[in-house]
Amino acid sequence: MAEKVCAESDIAVDSPMRAVVDGTAIAIVKDSAGTVHAIGDTCTHGDISLSEGFVEGDSLECWAHGSQFSLTTGKPKNFPAYEPVPVFRVEVRDGDVYVDVHEPVPVD
Repeated sequence: MAEKVCAESDIAVDSPMRAVVDGTAIAIVKDSAGTVHAIGDTCTHGDISLSEGFVEGDSLECWAHGSQFSLTTGKPKNFPAYEPVPVFRVEVRDGDVYVDVHEPVPVD
């Protein structure tokens, strides 16, 4: 079940923010096209918060070691990370952002 995380207006373009939903830390990102994404907030290479990183096109880069994770698949685009982070379903309703952390989007 999706839970309200924030107002869409709270999210600046290309500026990730951290949220915790049912004990799961997530990084919320609004890309340059205005699409809102939610991925796991912890880099799979180290215990680093991705929401403190940088948005690079369609990915979120870990500030510590430079691994970039796809906002749509969660897959790392470069080393040192090789494991994906979870991607969660996002819905924007009436100006609010809802995220479902209970069923991550399947990764191929």
